[in-house]
Amino acid sequence: MKLTLTPLPGVVVFEPQAFGDARGWFMESWNEARFNAALAEAGLASPVRFVQDNHSCSQAGVLRGLHYQLPPQPQGKLVRVVKGRAWDVTVDIRSGSATFGQWFGLELTADNRKQLWIAPGHAHGFLTLEDDTHFLYKTTDVWSRACERAIRWDDAAIGIQWPLPAGLQPLVAPKDAAAPLLADAEVFAA
Repeated sequence: MKLTLTPLPGVVVFEPQAFGDARGWFMESWNEARFNAALAEAGLASPVRFVQDNHSCSQAGVLRGLHYQLPPQPQGKLVRVVKGRAWDVTVDIRSGSATFGQWFGLELTADNRKQLWIAPGHAHGFLTLEDDTHFLYKTTDVWSRACERAIRWDDAAIGIQWPLPAGLQPLVAPKDAAAPLLADAEVFAA
């Protein structure tokens, strides 16, 4: 498993090793001991155990996010695409962080098999780039309506560069379209 640190503390790209031959390929997509060892080797804390898996399927141009959960049920997420392509983004929303309000994005595809670990304290969203894109994520806590929050996907103060063709607006859920800007959102305390 290859680990790549990102500019945002607590956000890491994992690339599991795949073994292929004429029949196809095999990879270990999740191994708790290896995952925690890789984080420890990079000087990062291991998450609490994953307790929920989620799977979404979307047509091209769907934008989900920017979502997060506040304490007492914050969620860390390990995300990947198993069919199709998505532009995945995370934003640091820890008020005392040196990278507060900064974002990191990368393309996750079924072919590149990359996974992104997003520690609590970061908002998360993605834009699907192909029809029938299947997005999987493991979470460190269950969904909680009381703790769930969102930030506007197009907040100019964050400045996320979504790979949208000129003039095309993504398909966004009403709750995401009505989400507050980062300046008005509840965020993680320092």
